[in-house]
Amino acid sequence: MAAIDIKLPNEKKTSVETNKHLSVILNVLKWIVLMFFAIYAIFPILWLLISSFKTNAELMSEPFGLPAVWQFGNYLNALKASNLGILFANSVFISIAATCINIMLAGMISYCIARFTFKGKEIIFVMFSAGILVPLNALMVPYFTIVNKLGLYDKHIGLIIVYTAIGIPVSTFIVRGFMNGIPREVEEAAIIDGCGFFKRFFMIILPLSKTGLVTAATFQFLTCWNEFVYSMLLTSSTKVRTIQLGIRYFTNQFSTDFVSMYAAIIVSIIPSVICYMLFQEQIISGLTSGAVKG
Repeated sequence: MAAIDIKLPNEKKTSVETNKHLSVILNVLKWIVLMFFAIYAIFPILWLLISSFKTNAELMSEPFGLPAVWQFGNYLNALKASNLGILFANSVFISIAATCINIMLAGMISYCIARFTFKGKEIIFVMFSAGILVPLNALMVPYFTIVNKLGLYDKHIGLIIVYTAIGIPVSTFIVRGFMNGIPREVEEAAIIDGCGFFKRFFMIILPLSKTGLVTAATFQFLTCWNEFVYSMLLTSSTKVRTIQLGIRYFTNQFSTDFVSMYAAIIVSIIPSVICYMLFQEQIISGLTSGAVKG
């Protein structure tokens, strides 16, 4: 006769308690890991913020202590010493202009690739997507040569065009995934109602792709705002240069004004943080939706 395995009530109770203890331990370990990474990410910014209110002597003697007197003048000094106000305005203008142009072009490209059938469509999309894999530093010489030949060196429009171009692959990759998910029946119904090509694009496709457009725009803005190499390569005067270049003005051959430099860094970080805080829901939903639709 086959053996019958009978679990006693005590054995069941022990098994349930063991699983419960294991679940508690795993939950505690999860929170420990999360707290570690949270502290790892937040601590440098917090330290930078506190250090920006110290004197240089306090920073050297007690790098992890609080300032005896909070030096709000460091921010005024940062604004005056490096013309940070002009550099900040340049960054805002260039980043917003490049983002708007980039998103409009990416929307048009994505619409053509996602909604129309023509020979070589996938090859074109692969070519655009392959641009994500190209290191930006590898294109320094071609970009400099083109901008210089066009007479756009040390001009806002030169940086705007370059920033728009370098963001096209990522923006197209994100937006195309959303446009692929829009039902074709919506467009067909619009065509029956007499809706033309441009009206369909601007009144139907773009609004329905809003989440993807916002996601791509946020990444593009952050890329433009934090970019340093091309800003230094393609400009030479304060009237055009961006805020990222203003940070290096606090370092010279013999000394470094660390606290004012930290104040300038905090000022340069603020727009990025505000941008992400305003659009974090769209970014998260955009990335997850794009992963499913793409």
